[in-house]
Amino acid sequence: MTETSAPETKNRQWIRQLVDFGALAAFMISYFVTRDMILATWVLVGASALALGAGYAVERRFAPLPLITGLFALVFGLLTVFTHDDLYVKLKLTVQNGLLAVVLLGSIPLKKYPFKALLGSAIKVNDAAWRTLTLRYGLYFLAVAVLNEVFRSPAAVTAIWHALGRDTPNPNDVWTGFRGVLWIAASVFGLSQVPLIMRNMTKDEEPGPVSPDTGL
Repeated sequence: MTETSAPETKNRQWIRQLVDFGALAAFMISYFVTRDMILATWVLVGASALALGAGYAVERRFAPLPLITGLFALVFGLLTVFTHDDLYVKLKLTVQNGLLAVVLLGSIPLKKYPFKALLGSAIKVNDAAWRTLTLRYGLYFLAVAVLNEVFRSPAAVTAIWHALGRDTPNPNDVWTGFRGVLWIAASVFGLSQVPLIMRNMTKDEEPGPVSPDTGL
């Protein structure tokens, strides 16, 4: 390993985070400025395509997890803009995270860790750590899928706000705010896995934050 390879790897990881967050930030800004979910989704589609291209330019390849989430963003975003129904852009998180949860949690009894294929180029740890990470991230994806179903439902949002003694909010405002909070929560969750990764690393290099939410 050269002296510059570790800093370069760390810089690429942070650039990857900034690029991905840019797509989500553009979506949220567009929505809260215009209060138009369809227009904001147009922005998300364009920003997602740019994020995939920028990620390729930085890493000279399509990283598996950003590629998967980016393709989901493009497909569900295009369904939204062509049907003029914001159900699809909101449903994307449920479908994407639900499928990832099923794959990861279902692989554990089989002692197969597909998460290693998704992140194996970003972190180098032993199989015991991959098992733990697979379980943790599988549960995280499952929790996100469930929470998204709650926050994308106008009836559920209304019931929660009434239980808190507050006026009925705009459901799109609540869901978009939830989307931003989710990215922050995902970043914190990714950082919380660093101690486990560092204890089980198979190569002497400093791991960067691995967020389960690419922001797309």
